[in-house]
Amino acid sequence: MPDKKKILVINPGSTSTKVSLFLDEELLFEKNLFHDAPELLKYPHVNNQLPFRYDVIMHMLEEENIDPAEIDAFAGRGGSACTQPGGLTVIDQKLYDDTEAAVGGSEHPAKLGVMLAWKFALEYGKRAYTLNPTNVDEYCDYARLTGIKGIYRVSHSHVLNQKAVAEFHAHKMGKAYEDCNFIVAHIDGGITVSAHDHGRMVDGNMGADGEGAFTPTRIGSLPVLQLLDYLEDHSLQEVRLACARSGGFVQYFGTSNSDDIHRLVEQGDKKACLVWNTMIYQICKMIGEMSTVLCGKVDGILLTGGLLRFADIQETIEKRCGFIAPISVYPGEMEQEAMALPTLKALRGELVPHKYTGKNVWNGFEGTDLV
Repeated sequence: MPDKKKILVINPGSTSTKVSLFLDEELLFEKNLFHDAPELLKYPHVNNQLPFRYDVIMHMLEEENIDPAEIDAFAGRGGSACTQPGGLTVIDQKLYDDTEAAVGGSEHPAKLGVMLAWKFALEYGKRAYTLNPTNVDEYCDYARLTGIKGIYRVSHSHVLNQKAVAEFHAHKMGKAYEDCNFIVAHIDGGITVSAHDHGRMVDGNMGADGEGAFTPTRIGSLPVLQLLDYLEDHSLQEVRLACARSGGFVQYFGTSNSDDIHRLVEQGDKKACLVWNTMIYQICKMIGEMSTVLCGKVDGILLTGGLLRFADIQETIEKRCGFIAPISVYPGEMEQEAMALPTLKALRGELVPHKYTGKNVWNGFEGTDLV
């Protein structure tokens, strides 16, 4: 019988830091600390949050009397590097450097998972991995092209949780993920909705890049000409910050705390009701868009993420989108287990993880001058 392995899973989100410790498949402990947007906005850049998030994790471990030196591997959520294939990837210095530099063009706190896992791995001489980072790219070509030559869409999404939920739901149906078509909506501090066509995430919104519904922290899609007018009186840095950290609820209420906003909704506050219900309305529009990507052949609409704790979100989506396909709800996320189990297989030698290449999965449209 092989020695049991301890795996620490590190999951930084736009409004939280979640940490889980597994002993083989068994979850020993899990903690999730909420960070209100104004707290994180004290840091001018996502990278500047690294010491803060590290201290948060160390404090969690100390409270549980866990010695990091006794952990066998560290698994961190990822993103911001070059686009990658789906699956488990070894974290090394090259992946760390490209993640830190955000060579993939997206600045999302998920990147800190890779950076923190590598920091712990170096300090304690252990291995580190990431699974299905936000920049896994399986898009079809139609999802990439825009009306400006040289501006092409790439995948920036909650790939980790979306694929975990889709695989789980397919298993419940008695099918393989690769045999199903799903629309998966991750609804939390960030919101992404994607079309999954037989095991590939072929289209979706670039959540942290200013696409789709606005969220507790993000601006969502905007009219371009009005945005250009807005830039006459506001800096480019302000707009970049609003794309992922100071948009949405933060703009309207000065906080990303959805519980506080929903209390106002329950009290009948007109402003809160308008903003809240508009967010849900925009999510429904995104689901409708993804149904056309799949030509209406949808085996299920899967709703996941922290905001599903509010029943009115599910109820409104069912009312507006229930005609498309059956709707199933998985509140919260399945990211921790999804990262831990492949990491365990890699430690046992049952799975060979990818090596990060430092090259994008997609490099242009073959047979054209579009690059």
